[in-house]
Amino acid sequence: MTTRLMLGEAARAAGYRLVVREEVGSTMEEARRALQQGEPGQLWIVARSQNAGRGRHGRQWTSPPGNLYASLLLVDPCEPVRAPQLGFVAGLALHDAAAKVTGLNDPRLGLKWPNDLLIDGAKCSGLLLEGESGAGRFAVVAGLGINIASCAQGTPYPASFLKAHAPQATIEAALAALSDAWAARFATWQSGGGFAAIRQAWLERAAFLGQTITIRPAEGAVTGVFSGIDATGRLLLETAAGPRQFDAGDLFFGQPPLDEPRA
Repeated sequence: MTTRLMLGEAARAAGYRLVVREEVGSTMEEARRALQQGEPGQLWIVARSQNAGRGRHGRQWTSPPGNLYASLLLVDPCEPVRAPQLGFVAGLALHDAAAKVTGLNDPRLGLKWPNDLLIDGAKCSGLLLEGESGAGRFAVVAGLGINIASCAQGTPYPASFLKAHAPQATIEAALAALSDAWAARFATWQSGGGFAAIRQAWLERAAFLGQTITIRPAEGAVTGVFSGIDATGRLLLETAAGPRQFDAGDLFFGQPPLDEPRA
């Protein structure tokens, strides 16, 4: 028997709504379709499974049943220039939700720039943030996936899932915790604290801070010491040639695998 999926109490009180599908191509595409049909936003779309999920840079995202596949549609949440900050808001919500569901916390839980949640250094969740403009509206779709019952195999980085650390973890508990955590973190971001408060909270949970990492932007790999993120969320790297800032790129602890393709 399939258990009913519900948003958390705080999320419902804040006006968020939920649509549940058994199987879709992609929850992000479902969110876009809802936007085109006039959806006003604050809408979570969750699927039991996806057959055309995708991650960053158009990479395929495997979506077997048993994990959480969700997209959150926000309409006119901010000026477009501030939208990338929502990725850090979502990352904190993922961290909060995993901590509540598993009972784990720092340093076992960590956030890998720009968008992954790690348990013991292994990826167990990710997010994809995309903006949509049209008809006088600006919308953001945040796609969030949490490995609960399984994880991808043969990846160039370690991967894990919640049940490997907390057998009691469920999709239902994860969705309730995630939706409540998002509502709280988003409210903080919208308040006077703004991104400064989100940035500080994110840095307190940052994986590999102060350690040697390799970042792979489109133009090639750069290795240095991860020193933080700036006031806009760019990664700060201390290299042998001096400080560098990065807007995007894949991050690896130490040196990346030799066969990992460039971003």
